[in-house]
Amino acid sequence: MATAVISTLDPKSRAAARGMSDIAIRNLFIVPTILFLIVFNIFPLLYSLGYSFTDFRASTNAPANFVGLQNYRELLNDPYIWNNFVVTAKYVIVSVVGQVIVGFGTAMLLNRDIPFKGLITTLLLLPMMLSMAVVGLFWKLLYDPSWGVINWALGLGKFQWLGDPDMALYAVAITDIWMWAPFVMLLSLAGLSAVPKHLYEAAAIDRAGPLYTFFRITLPLVAPILMIAIIFRTMEAFKTFDLAYVLSTQPSTEVISIRLYKMAFQEWQTGRSCALAYIVLIMVLAITNIYVKYLNKVKER
Repeated sequence: MATAVISTLDPKSRAAARGMSDIAIRNLFIVPTILFLIVFNIFPLLYSLGYSFTDFRASTNAPANFVGLQNYRELLNDPYIWNNFVVTAKYVIVSVVGQVIVGFGTAMLLNRDIPFKGLITTLLLLPMMLSMAVVGLFWKLLYDPSWGVINWALGLGKFQWLGDPDMALYAVAITDIWMWAPFVMLLSLAGLSAVPKHLYEAAAIDRAGPLYTFFRITLPLVAPILMIAIIFRTMEAFKTFDLAYVLSTQPSTEVISIRLYKMAFQEWQTGRSCALAYIVLIMVLAITNIYVKYLNKVKER
C-alpha cells in the first residue's frame, strides 16, 4: 500500500527520495497544528471548566474547594448579572443592525463602475485594520463635549455623549459600527459581484422596478454571505470589551465582558468568573447555532 502511495509522487521530489507517503506529509503538517491547538486552546478551556466548579481565588494561596454548581446558580440568580446581559443584548442589536445597514448600503453604492473605486474601497477598509484601543481613544476625543468635532459638526453645543447614561451605550455602538461596517461591506461586495448579470438584464426587459429587483434578485442571492457576516459580527459584538472599556465608565455601558473582567481581575473571584465565562460561551454558541440553522434554510431556497 505504501509503495502504491509513494508511486504517485514525483520520482525527483525529496519526499519520494526519502520514501515519504502523502499521508506522512499530511501528518507532518497536521500533527504540530493539533498539538498547538490542544496546548493553547483546548487545555485552557478544560482547565477553566474545572475551576468553574470551585471557589478558587487566584489572589490567595488557599486551595480550591469543589462547590459543584453553586457558582452557576448564584450567577443565574443574580439580577445584576442579568442587567449586564440586557445591556449586552441591546448593544449587540444596535451594533450589528447598524453594521449591516451601513456595510450593505455602502457595498451597493460601490457595486458599480465609479472613478477610483479601488482607492475608495481601500480607504473604507482602513478602520477595521486599526487597534480597538486606539479607535476607542480616537473616538473619545471626537465625543469630547469641549473640543469634540462631532458636537461642533452637529451643532449640539456641549452635549455629553459618553457622560449621558442614556446615550453612552449608543455612542459606543456608533464607534463599533464605524469600525466594523467595512467588514460587512467587504463580504457584501463579494456576494454582489457574484450575482449573474443576466438576471438584471432579464428584469430590465420585463420592466421590473428597482425595489422588485432588489428584493427578488439581489437580496435573496446575497443573503447567505450576508448571514455569514452577521454571524461573525454577532459573536464579536457579544464579546466586545475594548471599546466599551476605553470609551465609557457609565453603568449603562457595562457589557458582560466588562463585568467578567472586573470579577476575574479586580475582585479575584476566579472560580465564579470561570463559570460566568462558560455561561457566556453557551449563550454565544446557542445564538450562533440559531443563525447557522437559518443560514441553511436560506441556502435551501
